[in-house]
This record gives sequence, structure tokens and C-alpha cells, in this order.
Amino acid sequence: MRLENNKLSIIVPIYNEFKIVEKFILLLLEAFKDLNCQYIFIDDGSSDGTSEIIKTTLKKKFNNIEFKYKKLHKNYGKSRAVKEGLKYVDGTYTLLIDSDLEYSPYDALELYMIALNNNSIDIIQGSRYLGAKLQARKYIFNDIAVKLNTFLFNFLFSQSITDLHTGTKVIKTNLLKSLNLTYSRFGLEINLNSQIAKKNIYIYEYGIGYIERSKEDGKKITFVDGLLSYYYLFISRFIQNDFQTNISIYYSFIGMLYIGTYFGMGIGKLLITIIFALAGLMIGLTRKIISISLIFLFIYLGSLFSSGNGRIYPILIFFLISLYLSKKISAKSIKLKKYPFLSFFI
Repeated sequence: MRLENNKLSIIVPIYNEFKIVEKFILLLLEAFKDLNCQYIFIDDGSSDGTSEIIKTTLKKKFNNIEFKYKKLHKNYGKSRAVKEGLKYVDGTYTLLIDSDLEYSPYDALELYMIALNNNSIDIIQGSRYLGAKLQARKYIFNDIAVKLNTFLFNFLFSQSITDLHTGTKVIKTNLLKSLNLTYSRFGLEINLNSQIAKKNIYIYEYGIGYIERSKEDGKKITFVDGLLSYYYLFISRFIQNDFQTNISIYYSFIGMLYIGTYFGMGIGKLLITIIFALAGLMIGLTRKIISISLIFLFIYLGSLFSSGNGRIYPILIFFLISLYLSKKISAKSIKLKKYPFLSFFI
């Protein structure tokens, strides 16, 4: 693929980076100096003098280099800044990179060159858990949270990525513009990756370095952002779906919730009910009303083979059998899904 036939748009969200923003911009410019690039700096309402430094640096160093600088009138968060930057993107590919120097622009350059030389790659993300590049982490709970969120994302969306919250990614612009980025603060990565996963598009990864800074140096992610990530994961997986899928999820969830109330006593009953309800959510993602109804029928048949708390064992056996059969039915019926009415049921 010829370099001159492609253009890279680089979106950089910036907020209160007085100490390092000039160093970051110069490093970014140096890394991509030989390529056809469009630089888009979105100042997310900085109030510490960052804005003045950006303007001065751009004026001194960006002669004859295409760039756009936009300052938002208040701090909206990373997602809003990226969405604002998308208004000005006209490159074939778009690079999203944080401005905090935790990520190296030279690693971002590597990602871009990989994507540029393999047209089948729609998105490639830098992973802090692959390869042997320089790493320095200061906060163990941040690391645990990233790994836990990545695990949950992989489980919910049938993926196998290693770093959900990476701040460096290259994506084809037409794909990026097709996404509806609605989450606030640091929900961007979940919002973006979940929509791409639902499109059955491969998410590629490549190892990058990571030098985590301290809160004293300006690190901004908080405990609240960690809690919000679970909310965003839930919304992305179980709410933001097409109408037919949501109907299946609600039907399965309510049915399994009701079934769960028939087992156990006290805390045991509550736990079983929660487990059944969660199972209902997952079942509704991959099956429609007919297949889900078959599962309900088999659970009922299993309940006829015993009584009391012992009913759970034959029910589980019949439940597993119904999962297998319902999956087969769904696979056999896939050709019929082109009919809108039938898509609610099969």
C-alpha cells in the first residue's frame, strides 16, 4: 500500500497538561514527520495554562503542517473531546492517542504502519500486556481494574483482547465515524470496542510501552470512573442492542428470574435467583423467543423428576440439554432471519 495514497488523522484530547503538553506535541510531530498527517488537538476546557502553551507551540512548529485546534468551553471528558475531533477528520485512518506521555507516539507510529500494510485490519490497539517494551506501573488497583474489565468485556462480547482501556489505537476512519459514541468521561474505550465487537470486526492488538504517571503528575482517572466502567459494560451489552435482541433479553431474563425463585430458602434462594437471572441475560443475547421457550419447557420437564431442593439437579441436566438443542435450532434457522417478523422468534 502506497503511503502517499493515505492520510492519517490524529485526534489528541487534552485537559490540564501544563507541564508536559509541549513535550508531547513535539514528540508526536517528530514521530510522524515523514507522513501525510492531519493533527487535531481538542482542548477539553483546560484551565491551568495548557491552552496558551498549545497555541504557542502550534504557532512555532506547525508551519505548513495541517492542524486543527479547538477548545471546548468546559471540561466534558475524553469521549466528548474525541467526538468533537471527529468533526474535522478527513484521513483514511484515525489515530487516537492520549496526551499524558504514558504512551509513546513512536509506538503509535508502529501501530499505524502495521495497519497501513495490512488492509484487512480495521482497528489495531496498543496493548500494555503484550510484547517486551518498557513498562512502569504505580498503582496496583488500576492494573487489577483494567484486567478485570478486560476479562468481563471478553466474556460478554466473545472477544479475547488483553487491554480494554488502552489509550492508543488506530482505526479506519469510515468505521470510526459509523460508531455512535455516547459515553462520558473515560467510557470511550468500552463504547468503541463494544460497538466494533457487535459488528463482528476483529480487534487487533500490538505490544506497546507504558509509563504510568502519578496523581501528583496529573493522572486523572478516579475510583468513580472505575465504577462507571461496570455500568458502561452492562449498558453496552444488555441495553444498546437492536429491538429484536432486547426483546429476547427481557423475555429470557424475566423467565429465568421467575424460575430461580422456586429454589432454595433465605440467602440460598436469593443467590440462585440472581444466578438464574444472569443466565437469562446471557441466553437472551444468542437466542430468540422460540429457542428460549424451549429452554423454559425443558426446565419445567426437569422439575417433574424430583421434588424439594433436589429438583435442581434434574433441572440442571435438562437445562444443559436444552442449551445444546436451542443452539442447534438457532443455527438451523439462520436463513429465515431475513424475514423481519420471524427475526423476533428465531
